[in-house]
Amino acid sequence: MLEHGGNLVQAMAQYGHRRADWVDLSTGISPHGYAVPPIPPARWHRLPEDDDALIKAASAFYGSDALLPVAGSQAAIQTLPAIVGGRDVGILWPTYNEHERAWQRHAPVKVSTTTLCSASERLDTLVVVNPNNPTGERISRDTLIHCHARLAERGGTLIIDEAFADTDPGDSLADLAGRPGLVVLRSLGKFFGLAGARTGFVLGPDSVRAALAERLGPWCISGPAQFAATTALLDIDWQDNARQRLLDESTRLDTLLMAHGAPARAGCALFRWIPTPDARRWQEHFARTAIWVRAFDMPTALRIGLPADNTGWARLDAALAAGTRDGLRLTNEN
Repeated sequence: MLEHGGNLVQAMAQYGHRRADWVDLSTGISPHGYAVPPIPPARWHRLPEDDDALIKAASAFYGSDALLPVAGSQAAIQTLPAIVGGRDVGILWPTYNEHERAWQRHAPVKVSTTTLCSASERLDTLVVVNPNNPTGERISRDTLIHCHARLAERGGTLIIDEAFADTDPGDSLADLAGRPGLVVLRSLGKFFGLAGARTGFVLGPDSVRAALAERLGPWCISGPAQFAATTALLDIDWQDNARQRLLDESTRLDTLLMAHGAPARAGCALFRWIPTPDARRWQEHFARTAIWVRAFDMPTALRIGLPADNTGWARLDAALAAGTRDGLRLTNEN
């Protein structure tokens, strides 16, 4: 089993505390998710039949109608290797570990940001998460367009997982979807905070979308999830307000972390990545106070999301202060 954020059942089994007492900062999901209006009863009683409305809303939001709704981008991650394939596969690393698992039969190589462009000259398939999860690092749109061009001219494919792109979509390639050799994955789980709806989209060439639709079958998205997703995608005012709020709160998190010794970090507005050799010790320290964060071993680092309220912020501040007093480090420096 791969480790994921949000695994509070595991945390409770190991550290105790009531579920209601936990502050979960481990997922990167917005703590201020979209408030879905009451779902029409017919959405529960009938098979999903309003796919057109969802596709229209998503097309306007992403700037492309070359898309297919799927049950969260995870469904596409697991299915794309059988459709796209490739003898020489690379994955930008470190990143979301489900990509490596999905491509493991292809023996993917790990690519760094500094070797990304050169890798696109020799690989058949290149997988990039942008902004990256868990580091928050961003690859510029121009760089990605260059990589896609190099891959596509040899019949290769660039797959970009943009699950965290909605907070600042300036580097997204979603509007270029439909071009040969380009596949973009999007999700409503992070920025919209609708992870439970299991709704995502694959933007790509007709052939890829047709093959995915054949493998995934009908009714991928439930009727209630279709309603929730369509409403959220059309609510532009909420989106604008949410982006500003998340930007403000990520700046607040930077300020808090730096006050306890962490270096300034850029990245995704939904979380911060903190390289430190004390990552696992920090995770255990936080867990004893019912705060759950992600710890990584290769490289050793913490990923900390945004608290949902002032109580959560105060508890995080207190736990950081206690940890630094006990000698835990928020930096790689000695």
